[in-house]
Amino acid sequence: MSRRIDIVRTRIGVVGAGAWGTALAKLLAEKGFVLDLWVFEKEVKEQIETDRENKIFLPNIKLPDNIIPTNDLEVVVKEKDLVLVVVPSHCMRDVAEQMKNYISPEAIVVTASKGIENKTHMTMTQILAEKIDFLPKENIAVISGPSFAKEVANKVPTVVAAASTSRDVAEFVQKIFSCSTFRVYVNDDPVGTQIGGAMKNVLAIAAGICDGMKMGLNSRAALITRGLTEMNRLGTRLGADPLTLAGLAGVGDLLLTCTGDLSRNYTVGKQIGEGKKLDEIISEMRMVAEGVKTTKSVYNLSKKLGVDLPICNEVYSVLFEGLSVKETVKRLMNRSLKHELDGVSGFSS
Repeated sequence: MSRRIDIVRTRIGVVGAGAWGTALAKLLAEKGFVLDLWVFEKEVKEQIETDRENKIFLPNIKLPDNIIPTNDLEVVVKEKDLVLVVVPSHCMRDVAEQMKNYISPEAIVVTASKGIENKTHMTMTQILAEKIDFLPKENIAVISGPSFAKEVANKVPTVVAAASTSRDVAEFVQKIFSCSTFRVYVNDDPVGTQIGGAMKNVLAIAAGICDGMKMGLNSRAALITRGLTEMNRLGTRLGADPLTLAGLAGVGDLLLTCTGDLSRNYTVGKQIGEGKKLDEIISEMRMVAEGVKTTKSVYNLSKKLGVDLPICNEVYSVLFEGLSVKETVKRLMNRSLKHELDGVSGFSS
């Protein structure tokens, strides 16, 4: 890591110009980095070039001149010291395949995407490691935590975690992103950091359904708490440290997305709780609600591993099997009675 001590000279490319990618690009640009930003949509590229604004995904936010948008992925990735990848999780595999042709074998690749791939049940760092197979695995990191893009772009104080199997890499990422309004902690648990970031989106849909049904604060508090139990069950089964899930990328992000109107997943759930159909909701959205696709991954993975996730399973039943929200509540409340810590890491009855 000695060659990266001069943080200021780090060459950075950002892959993905949705709300989160744009907000992180703005943060880095305001720290003084000159950034190449890969934009999929030609209209978004033109908006940033001419108006210095991403009107579709992050409207009413002025972007610095040192963000250079392009539709050419090679320009963004080639000869960069750090590549930040912020694309929808279902696009990660294809984008990683394209990046492989240009990326330096010594680059640090950081993903800020949240999700689990449907077919393979792989996390984003696992996909990157598989597709860019010449890259040392310790050079792949993840950044996650309670962080709405709009608030980060507006410089609301925000705290997240950066994770890598290499402490040096995690601390490098920490130094790159940290500033007076964006504090970054480090950990060595990419699995837990990503499972927390993915599952909280599924649970945010459930919380939105609760609020859409006007069930009250008792119900939402119970759902968040039991949702954290499910996050612990699946995460630790996959090798996560339960303390990671009790931290920023787990309970922190869970609290944010289950209670904040800026969460797209919470909004989807709320509209379902109010009686709208999923197809209708999705057709009206330009931005991706990652929790919808992740619900499939979590459901199928839990069945494969034999992990009991009753709340996530009911979200799946509502989204993909047509079960009524009232019936899901009835099924959850009438499950067989148990010890509160059944299936929780570190506890045995």
